[in-house]
Amino acid sequence: MTIIDFHCHVAAEMCFPPSFRDGVIDNMAAAMRARGLPATKERLRRMHDATLQDPLCDQLVKEMDDAGIDVAVLLLPDFTYTLKDGTHSIEEIIDHHKLVVDRHPGRFRVLVGVDPRWGADGITLFERAIVDYGFDGMKLYPPCGYRLDDKALYPFYEICAQRRLPVLSHIGATSPALDFEIALPIYVDRPARDFPGVDFVLAHGSVHYPDECAMLCNNRPNVYIDASGYEAPDGVAGLNRFFRRNINHKVLFGTDWPIFRLQGKQTNFVERLTAEGAFPAEMPQADRELFMWKNAQRLLDKKGTGE
Repeated sequence: MTIIDFHCHVAAEMCFPPSFRDGVIDNMAAAMRARGLPATKERLRRMHDATLQDPLCDQLVKEMDDAGIDVAVLLLPDFTYTLKDGTHSIEEIIDHHKLVVDRHPGRFRVLVGVDPRWGADGITLFERAIVDYGFDGMKLYPPCGYRLDDKALYPFYEICAQRRLPVLSHIGATSPALDFEIALPIYVDRPARDFPGVDFVLAHGSVHYPDECAMLCNNRPNVYIDASGYEAPDGVAGLNRFFRRNINHKVLFGTDWPIFRLQGKQTNFVERLTAEGAFPAEMPQADRELFMWKNAQRLLDKKGTGE
């Protein structure tokens, strides 16, 4: 079966500021202490940082090959406006993604993030990434301090509407360095109404706020979810429940590489879907194909069309 992974990242420290990584490590340390397991933050930091040593995606491509993943969508969130301790500017990170795409022809699509508070400079940078680099849509990260219905995002949505590009947004919890309450899925409702020609994808929608995400998918023709995060506890069971909501034409496969690299490789996460019963017994093969690649292909194929 063809597979498109709609939720990956470049595994490089340059893409994740130290304060973002420290928050993740704090949560890991607290969880281990609660279980009586020995873990120092320094050891956890070394383990975590070891997952971010594939800046050119050579290892990712190898794991994609082993797992039967044909194409991965690289998501490029812009943390640089909010978290000032990053080592690279958003422009430099965008340029790096172009290097990765050129290195692995045909294997990656890119949804590029630019914080809307950069103003006119940010719009220019985003448009350059779309027009000159040929990137494929927008990645938003509301926990950095803005809502999906922020009018500062509307010029970006206009570009996506004109070029038939999807917008994917993180929803729910993330590193404790950032805000959670602003990342609610309901904030997509207004832009989904105002931009009916833009497909909005709510990342982690089968894990975070699944009832609200299902309601939006059921009632907004241009709202979708990706299932990344199903590797978390109860995530596979939650995905099984989501598949029973009669919206399988709205659900996209995603792994969130490299977030779960400590738990296994891409092939483990693909095999886990069947091994742990993600698919209901009554789910037809046609719906499985929608989830694994056809929904993603349909969104990506709209690029540049007048549909």
